[in-house]
Amino acid sequence: MTEHATADPATEAFVAHRNLLFTVAYEMLGSAADAEDVLQETWLRWSDVDLEQVRDQRAYLVRITTRQALNRLRSMKRRKEAYVGPWLPEPLLTAPDVAEDVELAESVSMAMMLVLETLAPTERAVFVLREAFDVGYDEIAEAVGKTPAAVRQIAHRARRHVDERRPRRTVPASASRAALEAFRRAVETMDPQGLLEVLAPEVVLVNDGGGVKQAAPRPILGADKVTRFFFAMLEKNSDVTIGLSPTVVNGTPALLVHMDGEVDGVLAAQVEGSAITGLYYVRNPHKLTRMTTETPLALR
Repeated sequence: MTEHATADPATEAFVAHRNLLFTVAYEMLGSAADAEDVLQETWLRWSDVDLEQVRDQRAYLVRITTRQALNRLRSMKRRKEAYVGPWLPEPLLTAPDVAEDVELAESVSMAMMLVLETLAPTERAVFVLREAFDVGYDEIAEAVGKTPAAVRQIAHRARRHVDERRPRRTVPASASRAALEAFRRAVETMDPQGLLEVLAPEVVLVNDGGGVKQAAPRPILGADKVTRFFFAMLEKNSDVTIGLSPTVVNGTPALLVHMDGEVDGVLAAQVEGSAITGLYYVRNPHKLTRMTTETPLALR
């Protein structure tokens, strides 16, 4: 959009709410690329709206975005079913202050995004709008094409479903950073005992290569097996310079993995207490294009 176009009221409203709309779409889809496509579709529809007939521009834009994201979510189902190996959300570089907003950080964390994957499309839309953005039931009803009473029931069902599966408790960003720093030191100094000490006994590693990069074909359970996985990878790549650098992904501290200076993956973690209970290692290069080309997002 040109500078001249930003003087247009429709454009100004869209730009003012763009971060919010992107976050709604991303939390519903788990894909930044698809969320951007949804925003393009939202803009095309918004640009044709008679603004004099719009009482609440934010609510109207959220409604358009939600409907477009629902359409996209349903069409993505077949794509995910054909996906090779475990599927993880596309990592999203986020501004450091997002990690300090506990509720926002949890809502976009890898662990929570995987929980949202277990909801039906309408349940996911209702949960995201209600729990993450505190949208009223009447507004949600308009967005998803249900009655307010039905939306209340869906919200209750979705909340119960998520509560049964969500991480037990959220720790401060400082605790996550400390755990990942201990992980980084153990890997870079080839210290398997140090790695075992920072991993919870029941830790789960999910590795997404998308059939493009080598990855574990199913989740790896337990500290011993996860440690063996990482040290086997280090041994296999002994002639490669591997670097781990701190970053912030999906609102939580993470590590950017480089091999010979090239981005090879993103490693996000779920931390409880001082131990890592979940590791999410994205190596699919199609999901890493934003890691070096995008400015970290504020999300709201």
